[in-house]
Amino acid sequence: MIRIGAGMKQKAIRKASKVAVISALGATIAGCASTSWPPMAMSGDRASKIGVDSRPLSDAVQSQEVLRAMTVVAEWQMANPSKHRTNDWQEATFWAGLSAFAPLSDDPGRYFGAIRRNGDANGWKPGPSPYCVDDYAITQSYFLLFRVENDRGMIAPTLTRFENMLRIPFDEPLDFSQEKTEREWVTCDSLFMLPPSLALAADGTGDSRYADFMNRLWWKTTDYLYDKEERLYYRDSRFFDRREANGQKVFWSRGNGWVLAGLARVLQYLPEDYPERQRYLRLFREMAPRIASLQGNDGYWRAGLLDPESWPTPETSGTGLYIYALAWGVNEGLLDRDAYEAVIRRGWSALVRSVRPDGMLGYVQPEADRPGKTTPDRTEVYGAGAFLLAGSEVYRMTMRSSTPGGSPPFP
Repeated sequence: MIRIGAGMKQKAIRKASKVAVISALGATIAGCASTSWPPMAMSGDRASKIGVDSRPLSDAVQSQEVLRAMTVVAEWQMANPSKHRTNDWQEATFWAGLSAFAPLSDDPGRYFGAIRRNGDANGWKPGPSPYCVDDYAITQSYFLLFRVENDRGMIAPTLTRFENMLRIPFDEPLDFSQEKTEREWVTCDSLFMLPPSLALAADGTGDSRYADFMNRLWWKTTDYLYDKEERLYYRDSRFFDRREANGQKVFWSRGNGWVLAGLARVLQYLPEDYPERQRYLRLFREMAPRIASLQGNDGYWRAGLLDPESWPTPETSGTGLYIYALAWGVNEGLLDRDAYEAVIRRGWSALVRSVRPDGMLGYVQPEADRPGKTTPDRTEVYGAGAFLLAGSEVYRMTMRSSTPGGSPPFP
């Protein structure tokens, strides 16, 4: 039973910092049917019922405006569930975002309750594949709700799976094959899907084996896919020698968004005294300015980071992941606010401009493994999740700004 009253708002905000969470559209996706919905206008009755006025959304970086945008997007997604498996990675990103939004919202019980119902429906189990990283992304929401409710049944099935995983050597080379995605971290996406749950497991149980396992495989994948000159990740080995139309290397926006957001989440949940923690921090600070430099003047990152002319339309899933990670870094004092605040504000404005009046987030690239096209009416559940993650940290920025002297209401 969750009890978070209005008088606990600042405590909930503080907890949110720890609980926060394509060659063509028809291409086969490499990695362990996108869904679009018809327009649904938010009626005045529905808006009133969930406590949201029906005014057009504002992109102002003000606490109540940010919260209203998050509420509208969360409510639209909950009213329009995707057709994905309820424990698949696409859904997992939304539940991670909802976990970040819930303690900030005006009705935490409503959103934590939705997370709990999804976990109950899944039997608190990961997806079916024993070693595919995509099938473990959903467990982030399990561990995060465990932090709130302290019900070990929410994480017990995952910990059992982790015990089995720890016995596997994971010593194959990482050259890409579809079959290998079921057992090795061969894509950069992997660094968002599983590592945060392993960090949460280490923090929640005090068992450093989970962090050690994560650490070994994180740097195995990074050593293979990270381009030190570009300070960006290839999606997988198939892209080492491919080039964009302008001759630049192919670096996929959402793929690098998975990495930067994964880094933020690992740093957020990894025990403070973990010996390798500084290594993740150095990588985060190395990637952040490179990512920031690739933002378009309109606030969006394009699907192909080094060839925006070939991919001119906005893309919101990568943009959301970047704004989440950069704002988190600023809020934690890891990135300089003066250097990044304008980037974050432009990005948040861009995200809000992509939300339809009914609450649907548009310009989300469909499931993919490379840059691809987007449209204003294209959405996906993981895009809404990225939006909520971004909003949770932009909201924290507003609270820092509104505190006398600019100091945050949490350490």
